[in-house]
Amino acid sequence: MEKHLFGVTAAMALVIGTGAALAQAVVIEPQQETVIKEYVTKHKVTAVDVPNVKIAVGTALPDTVELHTIDAPNVTYRYVNVNGTTALVDPGTRKVIRVLD
Repeated sequence: MEKHLFGVTAAMALVIGTGAALAQAVVIEPQQETVIKEYVTKHKVTAVDVPNVKIAVGTALPDTVELHTIDAPNVTYRYVNVNGTTALVDPGTRKVIRVLD
């Protein structure tokens, strides 16, 4: 019985730890967020349609989606407009880190 209880406790800790890691949001300083939003507003890109992709934080975009550079100091993220939604993307993982509209 003790071995089973230990196994259940370990499994719960793993699930809770994994959920916490997935829930961590990318922190963007308010000043940097203002620069990003102004740039994206001034430099609109054509929306691309990607069937079966819902833009949300954590969504990984396929390689066929072009990531656009934000020409601003200290901004390493890219942006896209997929299915009419503009979002910030981590270029290393291609995951959406922030939905902008």
